[in-house]
Amino acid sequence: MLRSLTLVAAFGIVFALLESSADGGENLTAVIGPHAPHLERLAAEELKAQFQRLFGIEVKISNAIPEDKSPVVLIGSPRTNPAVAEKMDDWPQMSEQGLLIRSLQNEVRQSLVVGGGSPVATLWAVYELGHRNGIRYLTRGDIYPNGERELQLNDLNIVMEPTLRTRTWRTVNDFAIGPESWGLADQQRLLKQLAKMKYNRVMIAIWPWQPFVHYEFGGVKKQTATMWFGERFRVDGDTPGKDVFQGATYFENPDLAGKTSYEEMTAAGTTLIQGIVKAAQGLGMEVGLAIYPAEFTREFASAIPGSKEVHQLKRLTVGPGPKQGPNDSLLKELVTAKIRAYIDTYPTIDAIYMGMPEFPEWDEHVESAWQQLGEGGRLRDITLAGLIETVKKRNVTNSGERGVRALRGNIAPLVFFRSLFSDPELMKRADGRHVQLWIQSIDPALFPVIDQVVPEGAGTLNFIDYTSLRSVENRELIADLPAGKIRSKLVLTLADDNIGILPQSTTKSIHELMTDMRKFGWDGFSTRYWMLTELDPTLHYMSRASFDASVTPRSAHDDLFLTITGNAAATNRLWLAFEHMEAATDLMDKRAIGFGFPVPGMMMKHYRPGPHPDWWEEVTEHYTQWMIEVYRALVAAEAPAQPLLFYYGKRSEFAMDYLGCVTALREAATAKQKGDLELAVEKLEVAVEAMYNSIDSLSHVVWDQSDRGLIATLANFAYRPLVAEYEKMLEQVESN
Repeated sequence: MLRSLTLVAAFGIVFALLESSADGGENLTAVIGPHAPHLERLAAEELKAQFQRLFGIEVKISNAIPEDKSPVVLIGSPRTNPAVAEKMDDWPQMSEQGLLIRSLQNEVRQSLVVGGGSPVATLWAVYELGHRNGIRYLTRGDIYPNGERELQLNDLNIVMEPTLRTRTWRTVNDFAIGPESWGLADQQRLLKQLAKMKYNRVMIAIWPWQPFVHYEFGGVKKQTATMWFGERFRVDGDTPGKDVFQGATYFENPDLAGKTSYEEMTAAGTTLIQGIVKAAQGLGMEVGLAIYPAEFTREFASAIPGSKEVHQLKRLTVGPGPKQGPNDSLLKELVTAKIRAYIDTYPTIDAIYMGMPEFPEWDEHVESAWQQLGEGGRLRDITLAGLIETVKKRNVTNSGERGVRALRGNIAPLVFFRSLFSDPELMKRADGRHVQLWIQSIDPALFPVIDQVVPEGAGTLNFIDYTSLRSVENRELIADLPAGKIRSKLVLTLADDNIGILPQSTTKSIHELMTDMRKFGWDGFSTRYWMLTELDPTLHYMSRASFDASVTPRSAHDDLFLTITGNAAATNRLWLAFEHMEAATDLMDKRAIGFGFPVPGMMMKHYRPGPHPDWWEEVTEHYTQWMIEVYRALVAAEAPAQPLLFYYGKRSEFAMDYLGCVTALREAATAKQKGDLELAVEKLEVAVEAMYNSIDSLSHVVWDQSDRGLIATLANFAYRPLVAEYEKMLEQVESN
C-alpha cells in the first residue's frame, strides 16, 4: 500500500499518528524569566510541543515555579531567568554558543535546567534535549519515535560547545532545481529545521540578473529581473508527471508566479528575500548576502565604457574592461551604488559576502595591481611569477592555464576591494551598525598571505575545489591559510551541480574536511548544494560533529537511522546503500565532471557515436546496489522511517532509468553513424521511454519545489529534445 502513496501523503499519515493529543495525565511547568527574550519564549513553546508528543503530558509556560510538586523545566540562564539564578549557583563558564542540560539535585520534584550562553543557545539546548529523547531533525520535518515515552528529568548533566563556531547555510543560489525556486513558506519551514540542527548563519547567494534589488547609476536603471538564467520551463501539455504542477503552464517560484514586468518581479523578489532575512534572524541566525559587486546587468554597459561581457551561462552580465583599472573612480562609484542599494533594501542584514570572479575577465591590470597589492613588503618574497608556476602544477580543477587565469583574475579585484572598503561609511546600516565584510573564493595560491591581501577587518569564505572529494585530495591547502590571523570559513560541497541531478553523497569527504578545519583552527563552514534529496545523513553528521569531534560518519548514520527505523538490519542496509551512492558520486567526480549539469543540452550531449565508457557500467552497478539496499531497508523499517525510505527508493529508480536513457542514446548515435536507422529509432524509443519513466518515478515522491524543479528541468532539457530527435529519425525511416 505504501508504494502507491505520494511522499507527502505518507509523511502526513505518519505525522498525524504521532500528533495524538495528551490524555490528561501528568503536567509539567516550563519556567521562563518575566522578561524572557523572544528566543527563550520560543524555546519554551518548542519544549511544550515536543513533550506533549513524546510523553503525552501538558506543559504550562509560566514565570514562576509552581507551589505543588509537579515537574519543572527552567529555561534560560542566570541573566535571563531569576529561577535559574536562584536554583543554580554553579553555572559553568561557557561561550555564547555553549548549551546546558542539567538535572537539579536535592529538589522536592523532578527539576531540569535547559539553557545556554545566549538565548539562541538556550533554543539549541531544547532541541538537543529533543534529540536525546529520540527526535530526529530532517530538512523535511521531524521524525518522532514510535509510541509515548516515560518522562525522565533526572541524571542529566550535559554541557556542549561547538567545535566549529560558524555553521552557515547557503540558500537561493541559481537553477530551477535549487532553492531559487522556493517561496517564503518553503524557506521558513527549512530555516526552522536548520535551527534545530544548530546552524547559526544564513548566506543568501544572489546573482546580478535576479529580481532582488533595484539601483540606478549614471542615468541607467537596472531593468533585468529574471530567474534561472532567463530560462522558462513549460510544464503543461506533454510534460511527464505534470500533475505535480497542478495545472500550471510554466514552472515558477510561487512567490513570483504571474509576475511579468520588471517592477512586479523586483517588488515580489525583494519581499521574498526580506522575508527570508526576517525569518532567519527570528531564529537567532545572522544573515548575509553573497553578491558579485563588479558584475552588472547588460544595460549598465553604457555606464562603464569599454566594459566586457562576463563569461557565464547566457552571458547576462558585464564587468570592468581594459579602461577600468582597480583604482578607477567611475567603477568605484558604480560598485558603491550597487552595494548601498543592497544594504538599503535589506537594512537588517549582518554581512555581505563579496564574490571573486568565477570566470576571470578582469586581468588587463594584473602586473600593476600586483605591485599595489604587495606594496610596503606586505607579501614578503612571494612573486607573481612564482605563484603562476605553482598553480600550473597543482591538482585542483583550476590548474594549468585555467589556474593561471583564475589567479590573475584575483589580483585586480583584491586591490579594488582594499581601496573600496577603506571607506568606513560604505558598510554602515541606517541604524549605525556596520555590516560584516567577507571576501569569498580567493584563489588558494594566495592562502599563505590571505590576511595581508584582504581589506582590514574582513573575513574570508574559501573554496578549494568544486567537489568535496577534490578538496580532500588537496587538503594540504587548508594548512596553508593562517586561520589564527583571520576569520576563515570553508565551502563544503554537499552536492555538486557538475555531477548534476543524479543522487549524491559526500559524507566521508565532508568528515575529512571538518577534521582538518578543527585541526588548523578554521572558524567554520558554509554549505554548497542545489537539492536536499539524499542529504539527510550528511546533514545529520555535520550537525552532530559540529558540537562533538568524536562523531564519525558511521556513528552519525547509526544515530539517525537506528533511531528512526528501530531496526539494526535496516540501519546496516542503509549504510551499505549510502556507501554505494558515495562511491558512485566519487566515480562520476573523477571520470565525468559535468555529466548531469542541468542546462540545455544536458542529455543530447551524450548523443554521439562510439562505445560507452567502461565506468558507466560501474556507476550503474553502484546505483543498482543502492536501490536494492534501500528497498530492503524499507521492508525492515518501522513506520516513522518508511516515507523517507520510499522517497529514497523512487529516487534510486529515477537514477537507474536516467543512466539507462544515456546508454540507449549513445547506442542510437552509434547505430545512426553506421547507417542502421531502424536500430537508431529503436534505441531512441528506449531512451525516450527510460526518460519518461525516470520523471514518472520522481513525480510519485515530490516533497519540495526542488523536486518539481527537477521534473521541469528534465522535461525541457532532456525529454522534449529526445522526443524531437526520435520523431525526426522516425520520419526519416518512414520516408525511405
